[in-house]
Amino acid sequence: MNELLKEIPDRILNLAKGALSQANTHLTFADPGNEHWGFICVLNAAHAGELFMKAVIAREHPLLIFKDLFALDDGQAAEIDLANLIKRGKMHDFEKLPQMLWAVSGIRLPNRDCFERLRRARNTIQHFCAPDNEDFRQLSLEFIYTIIDPFIRSAYGLFAINFHEDHNVGYDYLVERVVSSQLKFSMPKDFNLSEVSLSEALEGASNEYKSWINAELVKIGRTDLLTL
Repeated sequence: MNELLKEIPDRILNLAKGALSQANTHLTFADPGNEHWGFICVLNAAHAGELFMKAVIAREHPLLIFKDLFALDDGQAAEIDLANLIKRGKMHDFEKLPQMLWAVSGIRLPNRDCFERLRRARNTIQHFCAPDNEDFRQLSLEFIYTIIDPFIRSAYGLFAINFHEDHNVGYDYLVERVVSSQLKFSMPKDFNLSEVSLSEALEGASNEYKSWINAELVKIGRTDLLTL
């Protein structure tokens, strides 16, 4: 295989991490002047999901992310190069990627209902006709933590909460939002909170969700976070 082609999976993965960092930041904060972040977080969440899927597909073989393999051959080049791929290649559409992912890796994305809702939301935003009564931040949050997070944990050992753009406060306020929404998330072994109270974020949560949080904290030896 052309050595440049071997770089494609990692290049895509790095872009996916960047898109996820932006999505997490945009769905967490809602200060005056950044109201547009509610729309942007949907675009970034969808972009992150798309890129993570393509990265896993490309890990099987870089050319599998292209839907028009035969069109890549101009009958003259000795081998496929990266510049030619970018110029001539057409990648699979976002809505088809879950099927392609399953075909090449056997991985099924969870919560396909949420995937479809986010896909439709992205389309409406891109065509400038997004409804005003849709909570796009909450939709993006659900998409990331019911689909992307378990997917990248399994495929790469990555934790979605680790990707954000405000490194001054870490993932504290992001986790607060995830917990307040009673969404499950992957906890790294060094999980820690210093800016928010986990017990306060859990106020109003169901007993089932509280039990899940407690069990996850037991695994990493951080049940003390519930008493701070």
